[in-house]
Amino acid sequence: MSFRVHVRVMPRTGLLDPQGQAVEHALSALGFAEAGGVRIGRAIELEVAAASRGEAETRVRQMCDKLLANPVTEDYLLEVEES
Repeated sequence: MSFRVHVRVMPRTGLLDPQGQAVEHALSALGFAEAGGVRIGRAIELEVAAASRGEAETRVRQMCDKLLANPVTEDYLLEVEES
């Protein structure tokens, strides 16, 4: 079976997010002062061949832990769907 997995990687809450701060300041300078708490992350989409949804999720978690996310500074969320 094949599964499409959406991974959302974000900086951990409470850690400094320089990109988010830069975008927040730029939005304010452009007249969008109501925007706040800006955080910048990454979206990753994968096709994974696996016997089950659980196996696909396990494999992608391993990918995230080893390469796609920094486990010290980032958190990630997975969404698995059949292709």
